[in-house]
Amino acid sequence: MALFAKKTESSNPSSGIPSMVVRTGNVAKELMSVAANHKVSIKTLDFRLLETQTFIRLLTDGDDWIEVSSQEIEDITEQMYLNPKFELKQIYEIEIFTIRESGKLDSLDISIAGNGTLCKIYLTIKAGSYIIYDEEFESAFFELIRKKKLRANLLIGLFDSMMLTNLSDLIAKVRIDGTYHFETQERYVVAEGFEPILTVDDKLLLHYDKKHQDMDEAGRVNYAKRGYIVSVVENDLLIEYIKPIKGTIGRNVRGELIIPKEPIVRNEPTFTISEKIRRDELDKTIEFRACVGGYVTFEGGMYDIKTEMDVSEISFRSTGSIDTELDADVSINVKEKDSLKDAIGTGMAVTVNIINIEGSVGAEAKITAHKATIQGQVHSSAIVSADELSINIHKGKAYGKEIHITRLEHGEVEGDRVFITQAVGGKVRAKEIFIELLGSHTKLTASKSIEIKKLQGGENVLTIDPLLNESSDMLEGEAIKMKEAKKALQIVEKELLEYEQTMKVNMSAYEDIKQKLVHYKRNNIKIPSAYVEKFQQFQQFRRKLDALRDEFNEKQSYLSLISSHYTSLQNEIFEARIINHDRWRNYNEVIFKLIDPRVDVTYFPSENSDENVLGLHLDEDGEFSIKVLSK
Repeated sequence: MALFAKKTESSNPSSGIPSMVVRTGNVAKELMSVAANHKVSIKTLDFRLLETQTFIRLLTDGDDWIEVSSQEIEDITEQMYLNPKFELKQIYEIEIFTIRESGKLDSLDISIAGNGTLCKIYLTIKAGSYIIYDEEFESAFFELIRKKKLRANLLIGLFDSMMLTNLSDLIAKVRIDGTYHFETQERYVVAEGFEPILTVDDKLLLHYDKKHQDMDEAGRVNYAKRGYIVSVVENDLLIEYIKPIKGTIGRNVRGELIIPKEPIVRNEPTFTISEKIRRDELDKTIEFRACVGGYVTFEGGMYDIKTEMDVSEISFRSTGSIDTELDADVSINVKEKDSLKDAIGTGMAVTVNIINIEGSVGAEAKITAHKATIQGQVHSSAIVSADELSINIHKGKAYGKEIHITRLEHGEVEGDRVFITQAVGGKVRAKEIFIELLGSHTKLTASKSIEIKKLQGGENVLTIDPLLNESSDMLEGEAIKMKEAKKALQIVEKELLEYEQTMKVNMSAYEDIKQKLVHYKRNNIKIPSAYVEKFQQFQQFRRKLDALRDEFNEKQSYLSLISSHYTSLQNEIFEARIINHDRWRNYNEVIFKLIDPRVDVTYFPSENSDENVLGLHLDEDGEFSIKVLSK
């Protein structure tokens, strides 16, 4: 709203509005009012800033508005700006007129915007803008910024001490280049008030509870993994109470005071905790952390951590899948023994430190643990993985370090050491395999040894494979490296032999010239230049020969290094043994897989023979065979 208006004038009354000078505290509102009164678009109006007055006051008895100069504005302290009783305002004298011709900076597409509190104001110059420099550019540029700020109802001459510094590099580029194009959008801070610190309402965050929430792609709870128990490890953050904190006062670039609201308090902890959970009082929060590993319980208003749980079954209906951290000290005892029911239901997944299953594991189930005991049977489509694993009847897939199986029925087993009481079909892959009673149609593959106490069946395949525990990709990579290293060594070796042969042929001539040079030097005789040149050629040749010898030795060492793993594995196969404490019966096949050359050596033990210990033998002709050994 205009405080007063001077006489209006217009050089062309029939075109646009007459120019007018007004005093106002809100330039943007004044422009809108003029546009409405004259029924024109505000886009057709522009203004010129003639004068700015800044007033301040403290809201105490009898205090009025006081005008301050630009120098006095610089003396206003942060403490005063953040005083709730301090107020400031600006009055602007402007001339409003109709835009009749394009301005010098119309090619500069700029905008003014601020953050949510308007405590930080940014000048954005859009990509594609350009500037043509002249002597009036700098003053026109800052005038344009001030006008943009006034249209946004922002104060000018306050909070903008950083503007000149932030824009100095841009202005320098424009001045030097003459014409400056903005290839990308650029943004600069041109005003900054005092950002408030927002009030913090109190919160109670149940971090432990979020660990087990499992959602599908649509954001719905996956009830098969609904988190029957929640495992934790030592020092896990279980619960966090965010203390209420009242924010601090701020003031934005409009001069408005930003007063924080009072914090809302409604989540103060009222529960108790056991000695297995510790309470850490911090400045802004209270943290409740696990002192031990286990799973979290909340009973009777108290949080606790327990380590052992008994359940009748793990199924979709009763518990859903259970996923705890392997390092958490959680043990689960599954009590279902009925042979007509599954202790671990169809499709269930269980991850836990220790699990003891008194019954059977159903179809498509998956168990992962450090230690697992299964007193029933494992379904053919189930998978069990554990460092220490014990299974009564196994038909599925088992992985571990040390595995004990009472009866293997066409299941698959892979581990370091595997102990089987009775094997009736199936596949076993391990470093060491021990079988008390071997039936028929079983494939046993080991890298070190296979030991059988009693053999009843036939059609078994017993294989020693030193590459059993090696990655095929890694071995293939090593083979490629060895091939490349051998090729490089051969190239250097060929060149080295040629140089050594040449040196051998020319050595006498080299020694002859060397002796003559010594004679000339000793007797102060001028040395013929041809001799000097020849001697230098010999020396250069010798340096090349020494460099080739060093390169040959280096490549030979590298080849030995990368070949050592292969060599080690190849040597290990000669230490590997297949031991049968019983007589061989029916048709059984023994295979030793060589690495270099990559061939299989096969042997068929004779019916009813007592060839108890079988190993690989290399004869004087370089032929490999499987022999009966003493041990």
